[in-house]
Amino acid sequence: MESDSTQDIESLMEDLDYIPGHFHLDLNLNCDPVGPVKLRHRDTYLKQESLRGELEAEAGYLQYAVRNLLGLLAFHLDQLDKAEEIFRSICKEDPGNLNAWANLGYVYDKLGRELDAGECVEKVSHLMGLNAGEASQEESRQLAARCLAEQAYVYPHDVDLENEEDLRERLTAALTLFNKALYYGGKLVPIEEKRSWYFKMATIYIRLDDIVKTKDDSEYSRVSHYNKGLRLLRETLESEKTQQQALTWCYIGIMLERKDQFTTVPMSIHDCGYSASDPLSCYGTAIKLASDDAFILNLLAKMFFLLGKHEMATGICNMALNVLPDPELNWQAYCTRAKINVLLYARDLERAKLGQGGIPDRQKLTEARNNLDKVLAVRPCWRTHLEMAQVFYYMGVDAIEESLLVDEGAINNALVSLSQALQFELGNSLPDIHLLRGRCLLLKGEEQNAADCFKSAVELERPGSTDTMALRCLLHALLVVFMQGGADPDPAITQLEQWVQKAEERYSEDAVQAELKCLYRTHTAEVTELSRALIGTGRLNLVRRLLETVAPKQSSSKKLKARSFSLT
Repeated sequence: MESDSTQDIESLMEDLDYIPGHFHLDLNLNCDPVGPVKLRHRDTYLKQESLRGELEAEAGYLQYAVRNLLGLLAFHLDQLDKAEEIFRSICKEDPGNLNAWANLGYVYDKLGRELDAGECVEKVSHLMGLNAGEASQEESRQLAARCLAEQAYVYPHDVDLENEEDLRERLTAALTLFNKALYYGGKLVPIEEKRSWYFKMATIYIRLDDIVKTKDDSEYSRVSHYNKGLRLLRETLESEKTQQQALTWCYIGIMLERKDQFTTVPMSIHDCGYSASDPLSCYGTAIKLASDDAFILNLLAKMFFLLGKHEMATGICNMALNVLPDPELNWQAYCTRAKINVLLYARDLERAKLGQGGIPDRQKLTEARNNLDKVLAVRPCWRTHLEMAQVFYYMGVDAIEESLLVDEGAINNALVSLSQALQFELGNSLPDIHLLRGRCLLLKGEEQNAADCFKSAVELERPGSTDTMALRCLLHALLVVFMQGGADPDPAITQLEQWVQKAEERYSEDAVQAELKCLYRTHTAEVTELSRALIGTGRLNLVRRLLETVAPKQSSSKKLKARSFSLT
């Protein structure tokens, strides 16, 4: 029988303005996956990993927002015992947490523990102050405000947000709930707690600004988001917490960098007193506030890294390591420094390929390896093994011509690191690991093994993905396999046909066509030989696709004229 407790909760809250708990929220996470289940499981697990890091940065009541979300994710990963443990721990630490009690009741219901679930329903009813006096109603409004703020926190972390419109919808829903929380709480919510909400709302407005600035009608929407976000940041600056102040100054600097993107300076700049301020002074204030706190410095370094300000990020990492050099306690700084070095090397390598720069500085790879060695000694994980494999890969290829193998030992070390990454729970479901593994094997002349890795990478891409690197590498590897096929090229041809067809299920038609065109342009002689073999065996579908990549597209008007001419 369907649990009575669920019906009790529904009847209890039918006429209410809000409903505690996370399992009823309009989230993709609470619905069946549209794509493959294993990809949803992977994305949910990655979200769980990321949130554990965010939990370290949250203090006050918002930490319960993170933990309630972690419980929700654990439930959807079929970790019911873990979900129960998380919700119970919140109830113990924060007995007035409406979401935790409602969520715990839902888990008990799924576990068939009806009496426990019923007790949770009674607890929720009591905390909501139903049929209680005026004094109790005030406390209930405060709890309701926190409940709504925690629910608002969830929406930007939803899964399967495949396009900007989906993300925009979730961000807007979060702002609606935060505003509702502020209305419910009024003066009952401590000002410092409100400031933590203001900060979250400001970061959402900044993310919305990133989305709408690409739209045709962006100016009006952007000004509104910009002004609201900057005013909220100004309120947040009054926080008593150094971490909040430092991060807020950093975001204010980001906002000031964007002011020149508007035809008219947004009025909030003048209202908040930033008419004479510049971004660098804001960043400097943020760094000064955090100068003796390695944790805050690492948060700033991560922000600057994501903003592409690599020199500033490296400098802040160095500051963090001066404060706390122990890798076990400050592994984040070593990781960020390594990522920056690898990214800069890869950027310089691309420039060198295009003839726009000199030979990349391989010292960056040595520095990245040294940093990652320190992290792996104290905190091994799939991500760090993958980053180390990337370093070894670049050490093994030529500094200008990436397809040339110069150090097979380094490539073998990369394969060892990738093997270790695959041992972790998520490892086998990550396309980046299979893609890099295939590229290493291709360099070693193991084309079929490489092709198998690229196949795995393609299969792990989400339907509709725009990242076609795995497909590009797969087509190239299978073409090499075909050229080496000798007297019987049939197996390679069959693989090519099958995977072009499978690619059309993963990517758009234009994306597949673009990759076939790239294959023809970069390996014209080999593709020509393949076409002859296809024609010789009567396999014309793939030949037709290859010919379409080189045949000029006719405009619709020309096609129409040609058709009418043939009829007269």
